[in-house]
Amino acid sequence: MRTGRHLTGFVAVAILLCTGSFGLAGCQTNPYTGRSQLLMTSVDQEMQMGAQAYDQIKTDPKMKPSQDPREIEPVKRVAARIIEAAKRSKYADMAKQFQWEVTVIKDDKMANAFALPGGKMAVYTGIFPVAKTEAGLAAVMGHEVVHALARHGAERMSQGQLTNTALEVAGAAIGAGSDDSLLGQATMAALGVGAQVGVLLPFSRKHESEADYVGILMAADAGYDPRESIALWERMAQLSSGGQAEFLSTHPSHGTRIDQLKAWMPEAMAIYQKRSHVPASALPEVGK
Repeated sequence: MRTGRHLTGFVAVAILLCTGSFGLAGCQTNPYTGRSQLLMTSVDQEMQMGAQAYDQIKTDPKMKPSQDPREIEPVKRVAARIIEAAKRSKYADMAKQFQWEVTVIKDDKMANAFALPGGKMAVYTGIFPVAKTEAGLAAVMGHEVVHALARHGAERMSQGQLTNTALEVAGAAIGAGSDDSLLGQATMAALGVGAQVGVLLPFSRKHESEADYVGILMAADAGYDPRESIALWERMAQLSSGGQAEFLSTHPSHGTRIDQLKAWMPEAMAIYQKRSHVPASALPEVGK
């Protein structure tokens, strides 16, 4: 009988083989990092899904748009500059194809923002105390915009589909080689954990780091001081308490993130020095 360790290795090999076979039909290279990306959905499909998700968010009674110009105007200013930088970037073709739109959601307890495929964005007012300034917000929005332009969502879906296929193949092999159905179920559970930790989570961390890297370049090109990204994540680290170990997280640890940003900063500063600098205007205080 195969052990859980051997079967986990089988899943890893199966995923690699699937990646190779599908790569011929759906592979692209990230223009900034040179990383190969497996994509099993079209841009049109992604944009349609993004538009549908955005419509659902806007009609959700819990997602109340802000009516305060003090909150809306700085977000729109930053969004406009980030979008123009995106249209000058190596993602220019994609950025020009997107139908950009941004909504400010009034939720002072939610420190978050997102950008969907197709250019639909939302910023929660709870991110203001963490971002502090428009330059800090530019780091956040640059990061989220890169997720959409780099098609990270489609890449995650593709990885998930391949993982499920590999696990189904492994399940069939287990069923054929063992009379103990309970043992087979337990092994499959272990396989799921192995695939998640060994393949999907590190893959997501690559996405986050890629979005951090290209995001600060985009913010710098938009005229915002990229050094604000380091201050942003230092504040985020102070607000965070505990949390999972990086090995079991879909995001890099705050310390890893800050170290990476420092390493990339000379490149970002070189871009920033060539642009007209945008003042680091303070964001409005929430709850007042």
